Amino acid sequence: MLSVNNLSVQFGKRVLFDEVNVTFTPGNCYGIIGANGAGKSTFLKIICSVQEANSGSVFLEPGKRLSVLEQNHNAYNQYPVLETVLRGNKPLFNIKQTIEDLYAKPDFSDADGERVGELQIEFEEMDGWNAESDAASILSNLEIPAQLHHILMADLDGKQKVRVLLAQALFGNPDVLIMDEPTNDLDYETIIWLENFLAQYDNTVIVVSHDRHFLDAVCTHISDIDFGKINHYSGNYTFWYESSQLAARQRAQQNKKAEEKKKELQEFIARFSANVAKSKQATSRKKMIDKLNIEEIRPSSRRYPGIIFEQEREAGDQILNIEGLSYNLEGQKLFDQVHFNMVRGDKAVIYSKDSRAVSAFYEIVNGNLKAGGGKYEWGITTTQAYLPLDNDEFFSTDLSLVDWLRQWSKTEEEREEVYIRGFLGKMLFSGDEALKASNVLSGGEKVRCMLSKMMMSRANVLILDEPTNHLDLESITAINNSLKNFKGTVLFTTHDHAFAQTVGNRILELTPRGIIDRYSTFDEYMSDSKIKELRTKMYT
Repeated sequence: MLSVNNLSVQFGKRVLFDEVNVTFTPGNCYGIIGANGAGKSTFLKIICSVQEANSGSVFLEPGKRLSVLEQNHNAYNQYPVLETVLRGNKPLFNIKQTIEDLYAKPDFSDADGERVGELQIEFEEMDGWNAESDAASILSNLEIPAQLHHILMADLDGKQKVRVLLAQALFGNPDVLIMDEPTNDLDYETIIWLENFLAQYDNTVIVVSHDRHFLDAVCTHISDIDFGKINHYSGNYTFWYESSQLAARQRAQQNKKAEEKKKELQEFIARFSANVAKSKQATSRKKMIDKLNIEEIRPSSRRYPGIIFEQEREAGDQILNIEGLSYNLEGQKLFDQVHFNMVRGDKAVIYSKDSRAVSAFYEIVNGNLKAGGGKYEWGITTTQAYLPLDNDEFFSTDLSLVDWLRQWSKTEEEREEVYIRGFLGKMLFSGDEALKASNVLSGGEKVRCMLSKMMMSRANVLILDEPTNHLDLESITAINNSLKNFKGTVLFTTHDHAFAQTVGNRILELTPRGIIDRYSTFDEYMSDSKIKELRTKMYT
């Protein structure tokens, strides 16, 4: 058991946590959520003893081991891959290292032999003789093949390092597993493997993630940071979100009788519980949800940006025609012989195992990059708004946000400050926030500004390359809902599973051997056995 007692954290006059008392129990997975700056990562650092609180304490039951997903991807560059994983269980690795050091002594004595015997008994009790095979198995499940297990971490690419560090955190069945954004830089298949692993994990898991599908798949509780406190709520992220929205609506309905409100909450819980009972999570975890309590449901203080995409005019039937498009990067074929025709109303997930292929495709159809072959043609009635993966070039000046957004005004009305502030206000830049310099924005603020620019354009075709990057859960939810309701055409790429599943109605996968084109949901596409076989052929 892990508990936090009377925890307070303050930076200057700003109080991050105020007398927080929470307990994390075995068999549960806690998803830590909170607005940007609420203190999610700070809280994890305090639990891991990386950062100190102003007051209070963290208590881990004696004899229990805590494991943390390493954020510094180069921290183990000097070690071989397999050894890096073994180092995840420090007590086990230290015993192993001591035994090896004793055997390596040139003057190995009888006393050394006795010590080795004692250590070997302890090593065996920790299942040490199976440690290397267990570590190798985790690595293989995370798509790190055996031929890479004995090379240095420094020789791996960034995505491979992430997988090895994930294997390190999971190795040795830690009693408390702490992960900050574990799905970053993982592909769809690896995330699904991790979801299944954690859904069956018997110990305590504490995770921070902006991936709503991941939180829904693994969490038994949501731990909400709000008003300087941390409160546990039974259920996954979707239950927390929908129940908090329901509570907020009820609070606004002042004239509604208490009995009516209680009945509405009870019906909501019953409906949610029935859905959860059918889910993979409920059957794979022994204690998915033991009780959903009406008293737990409270409105949240979260602020959601007002993202509303409207079309200035509706496009005709012809949207985008692609014929034989190809692109190579540094001699490597990213995609080849891409043919497809977009029609009005398509909401296409552009997908590839190599994310560079997708970004190159977007840059080509937006006229920023020359294709290796083939051609593309936009319909004459289309207008496009584009959110690139890297938007730094748009924020190189010290213009205020009002003047920054004014650059894309088309009419005198749109140039009026009150009009521009309206768009910025929807994206949570109100008052003096709208006057801050554009070159000092955070990653999430830049994305919100780019979305304001797209909203102002009133385009009928939206192109978005990883729109959820840098955004908090509130902004991700807002843009997700907006694209679901948008009447125009959308081409988008995202690592957010829920986003792809709820917005997309067509999957276009770019491969070195052509394109796979299917009208289906993202889940249907990824689970189709025939498509899996085809995908394997297209990448080999």
